[in-house]
Amino acid sequence: MKVLIIEDEAPAFRRLQKLLEEINPDVEIVEVLDSVEESVKWFNNHHIPDLIFSDIQLSDGISFDIFDRIPITKPVIFTTAFDEYMLKAFRVNSIDYLLKPIKKEDLEKSLLKYQQMKAVFGGGVDMGELLKNVKLDGQNYKARFLAKVGDKLVSVETEDVAYFQTRHGVVHMATTQGRTYLLDQALDELMAQLDPNKFFRANRQFIVQFRSILAVHRYHKGKLLVELSPKLEEDVVVSAEKAGDFRKWLGD
Repeated sequence: MKVLIIEDEAPAFRRLQKLLEEINPDVEIVEVLDSVEESVKWFNNHHIPDLIFSDIQLSDGISFDIFDRIPITKPVIFTTAFDEYMLKAFRVNSIDYLLKPIKKEDLEKSLLKYQQMKAVFGGGVDMGELLKNVKLDGQNYKARFLAKVGDKLVSVETEDVAYFQTRHGVVHMATTQGRTYLLDQALDELMAQLDPNKFFRANRQFIVQFRSILAVHRYHKGKLLVELSPKLEEDVVVSAEKAGDFRKWLGD
């Protein structure tokens, strides 16, 4: 069995490698990658191995970004340090998940699941379609955010968030009431906590809330210009590549 590991923490990789060798000495680890960009480049130049282990949080984003850009037709087992209560997910056909630190018995179960479903995978699996079904339990989406304002802590309901914007490496959370707070989380991390039916990653700078959208205008070269409330000085532009998904999200 040829295995690819996508993991940016050396101790986590070494533990996974050790457990794999203990469970199945015939496992061959073909490569270890540690970022979204490195993984995309690797997949563009190599054959996809039998099985992929992928951390969710990587140094330059979340691993879902890889599968949005590369058509992966092999099974993936996700690994994560998130608390199990926050996930309850990734149990769709070829997809499983392991909580860090990975336990040997959990890894054995995942590998057994892979072997049992191997016949299905042999026919090819569209990872893009599978990932559309991978989402957190509705009860576990982020309900509120805690922001620091001077010496005070302010709790903001997620329903009251109009959009998230990153400026100069700092994430700003704007509310429907026109207030803005600073957060110490990246947009990739935030998007993993938000209900995808209500929030959309418009581009590298913005996550927008459905109710905050006033209008959407056609822009040049297939792009879309999004008008938000509260209004912004800068344009919020959805790329031509994302325009189709954005229209579907809006209900087109």
